[in-house]
Amino acid sequence: MNLTTSLHRSPAGPVLRVLRQRALQAAAVALLVSTACFAIVQSLPGDLAFRIAAGRYGYDQVTAASADTVRAELGLDRPAWQQFLDWTGDLFTLNLGTSLVTGTSVAGELGLYLWSSLQLAAAALVLALALGVAGGALAACRPGGVLDRLTTLWVSGSRALPPFLLGLLLILVFSVHLGVLPAAGHGETRSIVLPAATLAIGLSGLFARVTRDAVADVRQSDYVRFAAAKGLGGRMVFLRHILRNTGVTLISYVGVQMLILIEGVVIVESLFAWPGLGHALVHAIFWRDLPMIQATALALALLVVALNTAVDLGAVALDPRPRHREIVL
Repeated sequence: MNLTTSLHRSPAGPVLRVLRQRALQAAAVALLVSTACFAIVQSLPGDLAFRIAAGRYGYDQVTAASADTVRAELGLDRPAWQQFLDWTGDLFTLNLGTSLVTGTSVAGELGLYLWSSLQLAAAALVLALALGVAGGALAACRPGGVLDRLTTLWVSGSRALPPFLLGLLLILVFSVHLGVLPAAGHGETRSIVLPAATLAIGLSGLFARVTRDAVADVRQSDYVRFAAAKGLGGRMVFLRHILRNTGVTLISYVGVQMLILIEGVVIVESLFAWPGLGHALVHAIFWRDLPMIQATALALALLVVALNTAVDLGAVALDPRPRHREIVL
């Protein structure tokens, strides 16, 4: 005899599964990124000790003797595999070491850089979602209309401009010609506007396109038609049925775009002198500061994993289907 029962599961099951999967992913990412960074730095041309000494004392003060002193002090004359094992051991004990150039704790500097990057990424994401969701939802109301065609043009234009070129255009317009926003720095609240807008414009076009397609599909679904037939008002149908089901699609797409957002952060922070992880990574590569390179690259990679985890948890909260399972006996 076939008996179908619906088992209502608590949200804890899917949440724990997501956290478990992402924790394993984070461990694998940490090992792979650390190994890749170490191998890349070791293969870079030039004398590693000389470049570190130049970062400490300046190029005009560096001599062969000072480079040899730095090499002996930091153990750079040891085999590469021994240096890598030392770093890996410190990583598993959550000891990120000290900067080879400044001599300060990497963990202390990393916290400041991470907070700045999170501020920029959050501002850009909120702005991109606000523009993209509003534009896409309005475009879906009249498929093929003027706003719909403008949305298509918006998507093409926003993706055609590289972030560094878009950032330069915004600097020329709002800083050089209009003088209403600072071109670089971190000293005032307005400083975040241009870098956040540079990141948001590229993402907002994609979010608008995804929102437009998702809203158009949901509007044609049977449950939306049934809700309207029951006499629910247009606003209630939109908020309760269309917007929520569109959110499931959109929030999953946000997770896909997280890598693009983090990649853009590296470029935009360097362009606007924003003191975040990307800006620190570029300077650490220039000075061959291996602990700082590994720590910043690792933080950027784990930031992608953390943001994707938040997206997965948001999808679980919005979509009730993972919490219900059909069991056939």
